[in-house]
Formats: sequence, C-alpha cells, structure tokens
Amino acid sequence: MGPLLFLLYINDLPHALLYKATPILFADDTNLIITGKNTSSLQEDINVMFGQISQWFQDNCLSLNISETNFMQFSNKASNYNDLNITYENTSITTVKETKFVELNINNTLSWTTHIDKIIPKLCSACFAVRSVRPFVSQQMLRMIYFSYFHSIMSYGMIFWGHSSYSVQVFRLQKRIIRIMTASRSAVSCRSLFINLKILPLPSLYIFFLLRFVIKNEDLFSTNIDIHKIQTRHCYDLHIPPTNSRKYQTAVFYMCIKLYNSLPSYIKAESNNSMTFLSILHTFLSENSFYLIGTVL
Repeated sequence: MGPLLFLLYINDLPHALLYKATPILFADDTNLIITGKNTSSLQEDINVMFGQISQWFQDNCLSLNISETNFMQFSNKASNYNDLNITYENTSITTVKETKFVELNINNTLSWTTHIDKIIPKLCSACFAVRSVRPFVSQQMLRMIYFSYFHSIMSYGMIFWGHSSYSVQVFRLQKRIIRIMTASRSAVSCRSLFINLKILPLPSLYIFFLLRFVIKNEDLFSTNIDIHKIQTRHCYDLHIPPTNSRKYQTAVFYMCIKLYNSLPSYIKAESNNSMTFLSILHTFLSENSFYLIGTVL
C-alpha cells in the first residue's frame, strides 16, 4: 500500500476515539494525548481508549505494532507519581522517559534538555565547518553557510525550547560561530557583531518566532475587550489567562501573549498586516539585539 492510500485508509481513526483522547496524526506516525486529574482516572481513560482502538483495528483488518508503541507520562519535576501499567491485548507497552516527535526530542518533564543535548553536536560540527572554510570564502558566503548549517538546526522548534534555562548552551555556540565568521577574539562582545551581520541572537530569534506565531494564529487568542467589554487603556492587548503554574507561564501560549503585549505601540498598530508587522518587528529586534527575553517584557 502506497503512502497516499495508507493515509486515506487511516483517515477516520480520530473519529473512532470518542473518549478523552486527542489524536495527532503525522504521515504514518500516530500519537494519542490523554489527560487525567489523578493516576486512577488516567488509567481508566487509557483502558477505554485502547478498547476503542482495538475495535477500530479489527474493523479495518489492521494490527498494532507493539514493538514500535511507547507510553510516556508527563509530570512536573517535583511530582511524585506511580508508573502506570499499560497493556494492550495482554501485552505490556513500554514506558519511556523521552521520545522523538516530528524531530523534536521530548522528555517526560518537558525540560528540553534531551533535545538540546541532541542538537549541540550538530551545531559544534557547523562551527568547525565554518572555521575550516573561512579563509577561502567571503563573509557573505559565510553568512549563507551559517543559515544553511547552523541556523536551520538551531531554529527548529525554538518556540518550544527557547525559554528553557538550558538554551543558554545553544546561545553560547551561536556566539562562538559569530566570532568565527568575523575572526573576532573570544573576549570581544558579540552584540555589535550580530547587528553588523544582521543576524538575530537566540533570545531575539525566539521572540520573533513567538510573535510570528501570534500573527499567523490570531484566532487562538482573545483581547481584553473580548472578555470584559470595557474600554480601558489595555483593552486591545491580548488577554492573559490566570495561572499559577510556572510551566504554563514559560510555555508557548502564555509567552506569546506576554511578549505581544510588551511590544511598542507602533509595532502592534501593524498587526492587521502580517508582512508589515513582521518586517518592522525584525528591524526592531535586529537594531536592539536583545540578549535577554526579560528586556522586552
């Protein structure tokens, strides 16, 4: 069966899950997300979900590849929980603490250490490649090599891990490659080098990606006036959902709102025109070359 026919064949799988499961299908990779207030309710929901999955497989003459099936239980670092025993047709499903999802390496605490550890060797190789070719090519060519071999790896999925405390390791490597490209000594500050090369430092790039997400997905956000219908000074700012969770406050949705609301008014005024907004935003970030996200907030 070819890829297209396979996708058509499994296209109705999400409709078979009628009980608290959020399916995510990407090519031939299927992920199911289930949430629960406690271990017992989570175990019950998983059992119901597997019953529905089993019925769908029988109806479509398919079988589950147990060896390629894993289970991951997400939690906060400080949480104590009992490992769930997940079985399918009397066969235990392997519990893992980290996995790869669409080339993002995810661990069960969402600390992003695993992903950063995976990309650092690739970024180091890019630094070595730039150092090797620097005597033979122009700075314009070095800049092209940077975006091809370093930026493409560093920027992938940054909206998820860019606020992690471990991202500083990637930022150090970005500074290293900038110094290599400009033949600068290690003691030289990179801020002016970033500006001259028109390359955004990691924190600025993270801000750009988040705000681009806001502009491209406006339907996911509400303004304050949508919530309380009162004309106030900040009524057209994005509404900040109340939460005490530090994990949520550093996640994509919350950070998008905080950063957008902190923008200068002349940038927010262009939010109806995405191209103009992103152009002005990029210029603003390039000229300021922010090293800390808190500088914008």
